[in-house]
Amino acid sequence: MTTQILLLEDDPFLRDGITALLTREGFSVTAVVTVQQAQTMLSLRSFALAIFDVLLPDGSGLELCRGLREKGITMPILCLTACDEESDIVAGLDAGADDYVTKPFRTRELLARVRALLRRRGQHTVQDGDLFVDFDAMLVRRGGKTVYVTPTEFQILRCLAQNSGVIVTRETLLRRIWDDGGNFIDDNTLSVHVSRLREKIGHAHIQTVRGVGYRWEVGQHG
Repeated sequence: MTTQILLLEDDPFLRDGITALLTREGFSVTAVVTVQQAQTMLSLRSFALAIFDVLLPDGSGLELCRGLREKGITMPILCLTACDEESDIVAGLDAGADDYVTKPFRTRELLARVRALLRRRGQHTVQDGDLFVDFDAMLVRRGGKTVYVTPTEFQILRCLAQNSGVIVTRETLLRRIWDDGGNFIDDNTLSVHVSRLREKIGHAHIQTVRGVGYRWEVGQHG
């Protein structure tokens, strides 16, 4: 069955380009221009994933996202935004968006994020070699033995493992990961947490992309 994607974008050039890109990759795209049209389509059928622009003629993609989450709809949502200010991105994540892409973006980046979100849909566990992770139970086992990881380390592990094969920038991790007190962590603290996590689960699972961030490598059994 073809994967159904809902695209909400009022820019005709961008809308046509994204539709063509995703269709070429084998997805079935329903493209709409307004929040009202998106709401109508969502009432008529189910979608595997939605892509929402933030600023629209009749409202906000973020408010639409928030409303869907309040109704208990868990479909992955990717937001497109022209602003890369931290406050705007955090607002999107707070509204319930699963990920974001800032304009202008490269097509390979958009495809990678779409595929990562689709992989995450319904993903509750990861099994890779001797490493087993249960996201719901916050359980990590290595070689059959339970490994204790801190809540912050588990957030990093989840973010990387659920985006397997995709580079997750340090900036993304810094925006998404917080400490036990609910505070965002700083760059140096992130490095320490990643280092400790590697010691616990094996160094080869988390690859450093120098100057950019990290990537979870499937099949790397270190």
